[in-house]
Amino acid sequence: MASQTAAAKRQQDLQVQYTTYKNTLQQIAQKIGDVEQEAEEHKLVLETLEPLPGDRKCFRMINGVLVERTVKDVIPALRTNAEGLKKVLDDLVKQYKAKQDELDRWKKKNNVQVVQS
Repeated sequence: MASQTAAAKRQQDLQVQYTTYKNTLQQIAQKIGDVEQEAEEHKLVLETLEPLPGDRKCFRMINGVLVERTVKDVIPALRTNAEGLKKVLDDLVKQYKAKQDELDRWKKKNNVQVVQS
Protein backbone atom coordinates (compact mmCIF):
# COMPACT_ATOMS: atom_id res chain seq x y z
CA MET A 1 0.00 0.00 0.00
CA ALA A 2 2.83 2.40 0.87
CA SER A 3 4.62 1.71 -2.43
CA GLN A 4 1.39 2.44 -4.29
CA THR A 5 1.07 5.79 -2.52
CA ALA A 6 4.71 6.61 -3.25
CA ALA A 7 4.24 5.72 -6.92
CA ALA A 8 1.14 7.90 -7.15
CA LYS A 9 2.99 10.79 -5.47
CA ARG A 10 5.93 10.40 -7.87
CA GLN A 11 3.56 10.36 -10.83
CA GLN A 12 1.86 13.50 -9.55
CA ASP A 13 5.24 15.22 -9.05
CA LEU A 14 6.29 14.30 -12.59
CA GLN A 15 3.00 15.67 -13.93
CA VAL A 16 3.54 18.97 -12.10
CA GLN A 17 7.12 19.25 -13.44
CA TYR A 18 5.95 18.47 -16.97
CA THR A 19 3.19 21.08 -16.75
CA THR A 20 5.72 23.63 -15.49
CA TYR A 21 8.02 22.92 -18.46
CA LYS A 22 5.16 23.21 -20.93
CA ASN A 23 3.91 26.47 -19.41
CA THR A 24 7.41 27.96 -19.52
CA LEU A 25 7.79 26.97 -23.17
CA GLN A 26 4.39 28.46 -23.98
CA GLN A 27 5.30 31.75 -22.27
CA ILE A 28 8.58 32.00 -24.19
CA ALA A 29 6.77 31.23 -27.45
CA GLN A 30 4.27 34.00 -26.66
CA LYS A 31 7.11 36.47 -26.05
CA ILE A 32 8.73 35.41 -29.33
CA GLY A 33 5.47 36.10 -31.15
CA ASP A 34 5.11 39.53 -29.54
CA VAL A 35 8.68 40.54 -30.38
CA GLU A 36 8.33 39.26 -33.96
CA GLN A 37 5.18 41.35 -34.39
CA GLU A 38 6.88 44.46 -33.02
CA ALA A 39 9.93 43.90 -35.25
CA GLU A 40 7.64 43.58 -38.27
CA GLU A 41 5.95 46.87 -37.37
CA HIS A 42 9.35 48.58 -37.14
CA LYS A 43 10.29 47.16 -40.54
CA LEU A 44 7.09 48.44 -42.15
CA VAL A 45 7.54 51.93 -40.70
CA LEU A 46 11.16 52.04 -41.89
CA GLU A 47 10.12 50.93 -45.39
CA THR A 48 7.52 53.69 -45.41
CA LEU A 49 9.81 56.47 -44.13
CA GLU A 50 13.06 55.74 -46.00
CA PRO A 51 11.95 57.05 -49.43
CA LEU A 52 10.64 60.29 -47.90
CA PRO A 53 12.68 63.52 -47.73
CA GLY A 54 14.61 63.92 -44.46
CA ASP A 55 13.07 67.27 -43.56
CA ARG A 56 9.51 65.97 -43.80
CA LYS A 57 7.49 66.18 -40.62
CA CYS A 58 6.45 62.91 -38.94
CA PHE A 59 5.06 61.91 -35.58
CA ARG A 60 6.33 59.33 -33.15
CA MET A 61 4.83 57.87 -30.00
CA ILE A 62 7.28 58.00 -27.08
CA ASN A 63 6.05 56.64 -23.75
CA GLY A 64 2.45 57.34 -24.69
CA VAL A 65 3.15 60.89 -25.88
CA LEU A 66 2.89 61.79 -29.55
CA VAL A 67 5.87 63.97 -30.51
CA GLU A 68 6.64 65.76 -33.75
CA ARG A 69 9.98 64.95 -35.38
CA THR A 70 11.52 64.89 -38.84
CA VAL A 71 12.09 61.77 -40.86
CA LYS A 72 15.89 62.13 -40.56
CA ASP A 73 15.56 62.19 -36.74
CA VAL A 74 13.26 59.20 -36.52
CA ILE A 75 14.94 56.73 -38.90
CA PRO A 76 18.15 56.18 -36.83
CA ALA A 77 16.11 55.59 -33.66
CA LEU A 78 13.88 53.11 -35.50
CA ARG A 79 16.91 51.25 -36.86
CA THR A 80 18.44 51.04 -33.38
CA ASN A 81 15.17 49.73 -31.95
CA ALA A 82 14.81 47.20 -34.77
CA GLU A 83 18.35 45.91 -34.16
CA GLY A 84 17.63 45.63 -30.43
CA LEU A 85 14.45 43.68 -31.15
CA LYS A 86 16.41 41.32 -33.38
CA LYS A 87 18.89 40.64 -30.57
CA VAL A 88 16.06 40.06 -28.10
CA LEU A 89 14.39 37.70 -30.57
CA ASP A 90 17.61 35.73 -31.08
CA ASP A 91 18.04 35.42 -27.30
CA LEU A 92 14.45 34.25 -26.84
CA VAL A 93 14.83 31.62 -29.58
CA LYS A 94 18.03 30.34 -27.91
CA GLN A 95 16.23 30.30 -24.55
CA TYR A 96 13.33 28.36 -26.07
CA LYS A 97 15.64 25.78 -27.65
CA ALA A 98 17.58 25.36 -24.42
CA LYS A 99 14.38 24.85 -22.41
CA GLN A 100 13.09 22.37 -25.03
CA ASP A 101 16.37 20.42 -24.81
CA GLU A 102 16.12 20.48 -21.02
CA LEU A 103 12.57 19.09 -21.23
CA ASP A 104 13.71 16.33 -23.61
CA ARG A 105 16.56 15.35 -21.27
CA TRP A 106 14.18 15.39 -18.29
CA LYS A 107 11.67 13.17 -20.12
CA LYS A 108 14.43 10.71 -21.04
CA LYS A 109 15.91 10.70 -17.52
CA ASN A 110 12.52 10.09 -15.88
CA ASN A 111 11.26 7.76 -18.61
CA VAL A 112 8.27 10.03 -19.27
CA GLN A 113 6.06 9.33 -22.25
CA VAL A 114 3.45 11.90 -23.17
CA VAL A 115 -0.01 10.56 -23.94
CA GLN A 116 -2.14 12.88 -26.06
CA SER A 117 -5.83 12.76 -25.23
